[in-house]
Amino acid sequence: MLDKLMQISLKNRLIVILASTALLITGTIISIDLPVDVFPDLTAPTVTILTEAHGFAPEEVEMLVTFPIETAVNGASGVRRVRSNSIQGLSTIWVEFEWGTYIFKARQIVNEKMQALQNAIPAGVDQPILAPVTSIMGEIMLVGLTSDTLAAMNLRTIADYTLRRRIMAVPGVSQVLVYGGETKQYQVQIDPWHLKNNNLSLNQVLVTVSRTNVNAAGGIFVQSGKEYLIRGIGRIENISELEKTVVAVRKGVPLLLGDVAEVKISAATKIGEASINNEKGIMLIVSKQPDANTLELTDRIQMVLNESKNTLPAGIVMHTDIFKQSDFIELAINNVVDALRDGAILVIVVLMLFLANFRTVIISITAIPLSLIITMIVLKVFDLTVNTMTLGGLAIAIGVLVDDAIIYVENVHRRLRQNALKPVTEQRSFIDVVHNASSEIRTPIVMATFIIIVVFLPLFFLSGVEGRMLRPLGIAYVVSIFASLLVAVTVTPALSSFLLRKIGQFNQTEPWLVRKLKKIYQPSLLWALQHRRIIISVAAVFIISALVTLPFMGRSFLPEFNEGTFNISMATVPGTSLEESDKIGQMVETILLAHPAVKSTARRTGRTELDEHSMGSHAHEMEVQIDLEQISKEKLLIELRNNLSIVPGTVITIGQPISHRIDHMLSGTRANIAVKIFGPDLYKLRSLADKIESQMKNIEGIVDLSKDQQTDVPQVRLKVNRDNIALFGLTAADVDEMIDISFLGLPVSQVYEGQNRHDIVIRYAPQFRDNLDAVRNSLIDLPNGAQIPLKMVTDIQIDKGPNYISRENVQRKIVVQANVADRDLQSVVDDIKSQVAENVSFPQGYYVEYGGQFESATEATRLIMLLSVLSIIAILVALYMEFGNFRQSLLVMVNLPLALIGGVIALFFSEGIITIASMVGFITLFGIAVRNGIIMVSHYNHLIEEEGKSLHDAVVQGSLERLNPILMTALTTGLALLPLALAIGEPGSEIQAPMSIVILGGLLTATFLNMIVIPVLFEKWGVRNRL
Repeated sequence: MLDKLMQISLKNRLIVILASTALLITGTIISIDLPVDVFPDLTAPTVTILTEAHGFAPEEVEMLVTFPIETAVNGASGVRRVRSNSIQGLSTIWVEFEWGTYIFKARQIVNEKMQALQNAIPAGVDQPILAPVTSIMGEIMLVGLTSDTLAAMNLRTIADYTLRRRIMAVPGVSQVLVYGGETKQYQVQIDPWHLKNNNLSLNQVLVTVSRTNVNAAGGIFVQSGKEYLIRGIGRIENISELEKTVVAVRKGVPLLLGDVAEVKISAATKIGEASINNEKGIMLIVSKQPDANTLELTDRIQMVLNESKNTLPAGIVMHTDIFKQSDFIELAINNVVDALRDGAILVIVVLMLFLANFRTVIISITAIPLSLIITMIVLKVFDLTVNTMTLGGLAIAIGVLVDDAIIYVENVHRRLRQNALKPVTEQRSFIDVVHNASSEIRTPIVMATFIIIVVFLPLFFLSGVEGRMLRPLGIAYVVSIFASLLVAVTVTPALSSFLLRKIGQFNQTEPWLVRKLKKIYQPSLLWALQHRRIIISVAAVFIISALVTLPFMGRSFLPEFNEGTFNISMATVPGTSLEESDKIGQMVETILLAHPAVKSTARRTGRTELDEHSMGSHAHEMEVQIDLEQISKEKLLIELRNNLSIVPGTVITIGQPISHRIDHMLSGTRANIAVKIFGPDLYKLRSLADKIESQMKNIEGIVDLSKDQQTDVPQVRLKVNRDNIALFGLTAADVDEMIDISFLGLPVSQVYEGQNRHDIVIRYAPQFRDNLDAVRNSLIDLPNGAQIPLKMVTDIQIDKGPNYISRENVQRKIVVQANVADRDLQSVVDDIKSQVAENVSFPQGYYVEYGGQFESATEATRLIMLLSVLSIIAILVALYMEFGNFRQSLLVMVNLPLALIGGVIALFFSEGIITIASMVGFITLFGIAVRNGIIMVSHYNHLIEEEGKSLHDAVVQGSLERLNPILMTALTTGLALLPLALAIGEPGSEIQAPMSIVILGGLLTATFLNMIVIPVLFEKWGVRNRL
């Protein structure tokens, strides 16, 4: 079929060239419009359920809210894990589905399960809601507001009702969370003694206020042919109107709300705080939808913010540069594109040196843009983004893309030169020479391309985050390689027929560089053929050494990213007030900003409404922008950890935004390693966590070691006295309702200020709820209208209770977590497992699980190894079908261990850790290495079978004739990867650089040993009956 395609291309060469030009133009236009992101969509299908429990303690939240919801969704179709977190007043449940589940199908499944909860959730608890669908890349932008002139309440109102609404209206935005400032409320602060003196109950005030803020619809009336809408306007517009609300009439005199309560605008109870560069303010956290183009979305948001700046009151400073994920994306993409460009330039230089002919270089490099454009069109068809993974696949392929064209052009060039040297009567027509030269190398090219595709098949079977990350790389690589084959059998012959027609008349000698290389290579080859045992022994020693070295290398999942931003999680002692916690946060920001490499800080403390990352007021999260021009990331991390070690009573973990989110998705914690202890009793879990933490402390490589800040915090417990409430005719619900309204406050209506809505909240005045005596003496209404102190119907005491309760798959858990530095991940995990197994015993009903990146690394390694064995078997079968000789097939396979030698050496001296990226490098390397063996052995067979050469002559001549294309393909592939390998540590090159280093090292040994070892082995074992 390919032979027929070549013939058609030669006969219709003008049409082929014009069609290729049209494809190039169309593909370029399509490429410009492709969505761009930092990574492929790594979002695991997860549905987050949020339930506000209106001040419930964590134990009540777990028992009355979290557990019923967990029970409902557990066992649902496709659910692989259910995690939850119960804190004061909020239940957060993450329902994780199997990879590949359509997220809207998952949400529908959860919604259906939630229908059974109508009567399971207690009164006073809000209905569970599903958090918006967001990407794992999550927070794409942080926007800060600060002001020296505006009050915190006014600033928060502007953020809530102006900026947030405008940003939410931008297509692609999933959620905008607002931290900091003060939320405006119209508060009715009741004096219970005024109620008592006026013979009023709290419930009377509650009902009256809720009924005083309404509008009515009166229909229409018609007059003089016109319809008039009848409206009853009763909504409150200001405090004065609210104060004038009549709550009762005493002796014919109306008793107003302002007589029994202070009505004022005040701030809601704060649950979170925000700071920008150590200045209090407002922080808006913008999250994107999974399929949104981050760069385009950020540009649209920036336009909205720029427009909004002109409408904001004077004195507000808007900070839009504290964190933008697009900065990392642009830098990462530009780095990879630069590597692509530099690699292409080096490829052209190599071709010029070896071919020494501008026309042949033009024909060869045409394969690069055409193959890349075809790949971009395929990405568009399958709705894939341009990201560092797809670009990385193209970058490691760019040198290989010209290989087919090089082999083709070099063979045609050589055959035309040989044809020109023959007598005129024996010379064949130009088209015949081109066609025969094309047919001669067609089968080796096709077989080599097939093998490259086969060795990449394991990537397409990876699951989880590793599959999501590496599969686009494999698609880009395989599609571009296959596209280069199509170009080699269509466009390359067509161009050759135009540009090489008279080349034999002018280039009857080989280029100078090729002649010099052959002059060096020939005596070395002859010596090797005379000393076969030495060559075979040395090669065997190298192979064995490489195999022995492999087990001693470290193991990890993904290389460390370099995002240009640190994500710092910090926790003080649970139970610390928001005010005190904020002071500690300011101290940390001061320390960070004092370092010259820190450009800015953005801190959020506690939580905000509808935030699924539920944290207490003791917890902080910071985004720290850094400048690494004068310092390495590793050194900066050491210095910051040392500087922050002086902060008292804190647990600090330093990571990076995307890395943290990947860790959280894999294990539910924001660290590389998560040791999860499961069991029923919280106190026993804490004790086991302490023991495990002590065992982990002295393990080399562990940093940021911490355990869940799960501890007891002070509580005021008002336990209903059943005898006394029966005596006074009360129920427990009466008492609980009074406690809820008096101390927490109850929203009963809303005031509209234009399009802004603010709650009207009824609660006791501060002096009646700010100390224990005030709580004891609070008045509660009796059914007969009398009032008694709360202490008469409740037993009031100071006690302690858990600050939060974490669960996974309906089991309580506590987590000990850590990051790893200056050591590979797998060996650290192995040491932890060993220490825990030896020194920590678990009571019945308690057990430990280990989670984190290493789980994915172990599973991915196992799968890649298994599928790689199958790929090798498939390659061997394909080679046997090609050569019809098992010995020759094995000879070609010898290139695999020859390539392994250099790959192992390069990996050992670069980082010494085997990651998924380096394993993909070995996969790529094996495909390229086998190609060289195919080219050599197939040419030996051609010389023996078609030209009647003896075995020795065929080996010598074939090796010399294949020196040029093999060196060219090796150098183009290697030098194309050199910019990527040198970019190790640069943003965007975290995955590609380790791959490139492995391929470069393997190519070096595979190419050198291929030119020496394969001829030796072929002469000894390649042909059963020597000629």
